[in-house]
Amino acid sequence: MTDTPYYKNAVLDDLELQEALKSLNPQFGDFVTRVAGEAWGLPLIDQKTKALITIALDVANQSQNGPGSPFGAHVVMAIKQGATREEIEELLVFLCPYTGFNKVAGCFGALNNFFSQSP
Repeated sequence: MTDTPYYKNAVLDDLELQEALKSLNPQFGDFVTRVAGEAWGLPLIDQKTKALITIALDVANQSQNGPGSPFGAHVVMAIKQGATREEIEELLVFLCPYTGFNKVAGCFGALNNFFSQSP
């Protein structure tokens, strides 16, 4: 995954992500691509920071399990934007006092599964 490109827009420039969204449901995929693509196109916050923010929101919302879970997709987005596993792990530890230790524990489990299944 280290050879993946950095995208100017992590949604609109990532065709693999768009196809994954459409595979859940074509209308949903098109809608998310348009709306999230516009949000990701806002200029002041860089793409890596936005990707880390989405992971934080997944922790707070407990969106790391099940089919269509955004957690894995947001981890991939963060990595594509230059985030390291260590940065993502530090983010999870940082979130413990703000979101709850139990929520973060589940996300560490999902993160470990993600990396054990990734090439």
